Amino acid sequence: MSHSAKRKAKATVLKVLVYGSAFLTVAVLVALLGYIFVRGIPNITWQLLSTKPSVIKDTIGILPNLLNTLYIILLTLIIALPLGVGAAVYLTEYASNRRLIEVIEFTNETLAGIPSIIYGLVGMLVFVQMLGFGSSLLSGSLTLVIMILPTIIRTTQESLKTVPAGYREGALGLGATRWYMIRTIVLPSSISGIITGCILAVGRIVGESAALLFTAGSATIIASNIFEAYTRGGGTLSVALYMYAAERGEFEVAFAIAAILLILVFLINMATRLVQVKMKQKK
Repeated sequence: MSHSAKRKAKATVLKVLVYGSAFLTVAVLVALLGYIFVRGIPNITWQLLSTKPSVIKDTIGILPNLLNTLYIILLTLIIALPLGVGAAVYLTEYASNRRLIEVIEFTNETLAGIPSIIYGLVGMLVFVQMLGFGSSLLSGSLTLVIMILPTIIRTTQESLKTVPAGYREGALGLGATRWYMIRTIVLPSSISGIITGCILAVGRIVGESAALLFTAGSATIIASNIFEAYTRGGGTLSVALYMYAAERGEFEVAFAIAAILLILVFLINMATRLVQVKMKQKK
């Protein structure tokens, strides 16, 4: 067999492997999502979404868990996004000590690989006990802030690095200050990476249960307002999924919660993508 024929055969084999891997990945994803939706959607009722669980009334509801999930997503992103984006801007645009940057990046990558149960233990010791916040949504949100910061920093940092150096040089050459250049040119040009980091962070927030069991608990109490909610403990949808599946054996309710989680993440991702499109149109 000639050298050209060997190269063609090797390219064909690699192509088959790539397409086969892609097909297998998509097939597994479709099968998994399909199974969850088939098992879960028929069990989603208005009573499940609009009531709280009660032994006396013999009702099963996830309204407190749904509200707690939204509260935690809101507070966690409000705190983590400015910190993460600010840290990425500093590392990319201001920091000049290369060794310091490498140490911070290595630490950031190490934090991203720590198991969530460790974050839960640290959050329980620091926020729940030492700072006296107790088992509350505030403690859970602060713990999740530490968990998702590495993801936001890394994705934002990589997005900032893709902005052409000519943009920066042109703005500075025209007399713009460094902060004005970052605010009007660099950040708008890297909005896609920031949105990606936000989506990844939301996915981890929604899917987290181990850390929240230690810091926020699993209560199903509906607070009278959002400020009161952050001072009380409460279980999110992922915690409720664990409780219904592992503790109570209510697998039909667990599949319904899983389907709701997937729909919630999809809606949040669509909303962030819509914000991204609107911001690009304003540029």
